[in-house]
Amino acid sequence: MVAACRGTAYIEAMTLTIPFDNSYAALPEGFYTKLAPTPVARPSLVAFNRDLADMLGIEAPADDAEAARVFSGSSVPRGADPLAQLYAGHQFGQFNPQLGDGRAHLLGEVVGRDGVRRDIQLKGSGPTPYSRMGDGRAWLGPVLREYVVSEAMHAMGVPTTRALAAVRTGEEVIREAPLPGAVLTRVARSHIRVGTFQVFAARRDGPALERLYDYTVARHYPEVTDPGDLLARVIDAQAELVAHWMSLGFIHGVMNTDNCTLSGETIDYGPCAFMDAYHPETVFSSIDRYGRYGYANQADIIVWNMAQLATALLPLMPDPEAAVEPFTAQVHAMPERIRAAWERRFAAKIGISGPRPEDRALVADLLTRMAANQADFTNTFRGLARGTARDEFTNRADFDEWETRWRARIEGEAEPDALMNRSNPAFIPRNHRVEQMIDAAVDGDDAPFHRLLDVLSRPFEDQPEAAELARAPLPEERVPATFCGT
Repeated sequence: MVAACRGTAYIEAMTLTIPFDNSYAALPEGFYTKLAPTPVARPSLVAFNRDLADMLGIEAPADDAEAARVFSGSSVPRGADPLAQLYAGHQFGQFNPQLGDGRAHLLGEVVGRDGVRRDIQLKGSGPTPYSRMGDGRAWLGPVLREYVVSEAMHAMGVPTTRALAAVRTGEEVIREAPLPGAVLTRVARSHIRVGTFQVFAARRDGPALERLYDYTVARHYPEVTDPGDLLARVIDAQAELVAHWMSLGFIHGVMNTDNCTLSGETIDYGPCAFMDAYHPETVFSSIDRYGRYGYANQADIIVWNMAQLATALLPLMPDPEAAVEPFTAQVHAMPERIRAAWERRFAAKIGISGPRPEDRALVADLLTRMAANQADFTNTFRGLARGTARDEFTNRADFDEWETRWRARIEGEAEPDALMNRSNPAFIPRNHRVEQMIDAAVDGDDAPFHRLLDVLSRPFEDQPEAAELARAPLPEERVPATFCGT
């Protein structure tokens, strides 16, 4: 069957069933451009997330070939209404008044078996009107990186977009050199960003801004009563999210306002990375030349992003000028919310279920000693329950002195080891293992990808057979920089 979509013909999938229930496509046309993905030459399936598909109510495809056609964008399933979303955003502090999905197509939405509405989006699926001279494609490396990292984050309990499928396109894309192309299928509670509000606020398009507000509230925060209440809910969600990131040593790397969701999910895994040796100034992103989005700066940047959301929401208030003061107060109160979430998570990482104010100093002292000794972040915290944390220190006396005070503090805590093992993963997507996995996949070997994915699906379990995946990199294995892949 051939169907038309804004001047483009595509083949409709005949067997794969996705129970679409689209709502964003019903918004006015100014919110998006409707167009189909661009078909690819020879799609082949790398991975299909059957557990996620089942939760979404998607019937398994008849075969890998059918899945590859659908999740490459070469065959569009019945009920889909493909579109590229419009948004703006501050990128490294500079406002760009029009961005949008330059290499992504929202196929539509499904309401899962859990009752939650989610988007199904293809990334790397071809150019759109928002591509800004780009080719609209992705290469295999960033697709597999996002698949592995987003699924690992989900397994660690972090609110995040998820990966439903990865497909090779059978085509090359040109970056620094010809590279194998790929498409990722991403699932999100929505793709509404701070930048989605910014684009209409910047255009002074009051009706569109009001429509977006109503839609966002109905979809994510139905209990919200006014724009100030929405701001408070998003601030709470983002404060918890960034504290969660930091408790795992995660660095997003590109915290632009167009990469900041209203739902409070982690989105857009570009130059992201997990720290190996702890240092608060750690930066991996190759495009973050001044460390704006470095590890320790993430708490400050999310406050800055929420200030931009507050500015975009002001026109929705009956008296915007009068709303400036209470909106400003909400933003100024956010650092304390982040601090409280940070203290709670890091207290749990050292076995304390009911943190006291003085526990912050105990955690801070450990982190200072870790930085001085180049101690591995993940293995130090996991090693507290194992009794191996001191092995991560070049000067073990530094750890021993801290340990004496720590053990005195946790005496009487109920099952501190169990709490630490629930709070400290044994396995993270280490940069060098991700790069090794990508190199193997480029050479046609997907086994390291599938093995890493399997181990990371159980990050809090001790898995002796995978011990080498928990090892910190050797000096020659260290990955000093990560890249967006666009």
